[in-house]
Amino acid sequence: MKIQTYYNHIRFYKPHHFIYYPVLILFLIASIYFAITTEDHLIWAFISVGFIFLFALAFMLRQHYALTLQNRIVRLEMRYRYFTLTGKRFEEFEYKLTDDQIFALRFAPDDEFIPLLEDVLKNNLTGDAIKKAIVHWKADYHRV
Repeated sequence: MKIQTYYNHIRFYKPHHFIYYPVLILFLIASIYFAITTEDHLIWAFISVGFIFLFALAFMLRQHYALTLQNRIVRLEMRYRYFTLTGKRFEEFEYKLTDDQIFALRFAPDDEFIPLLEDVLKNNLTGDAIKKAIVHWKADYHRV
């Protein structure tokens, strides 16, 4: 694997992104074409709606299930890291941070984590600003 940075930390799941979605889009385009050009407009329109539904459902479910669980795990990881580094509970001020801020902080190595966290609490940095402020990126190769 390449060394992970801010610029390459987004991952794709090849079967899903490069096979399933393109095939589904191709079927959708074909069904819309047939709905317009054939005599059976109603059935092809219904098939097109079915493909649109499958596309939306697949996208929502894939993202929802994986990210919901992953977000819980990242929160636990951040609580553990903060407690390990400081001996104090992260939950005391966790409510002041947005999900985006918490998830961005996980890329900070231990020596940058506490000062960056203090800066986030003081200046309310966005997740993107937090990622850009990290000097030595702590890669997360397992994020979905």
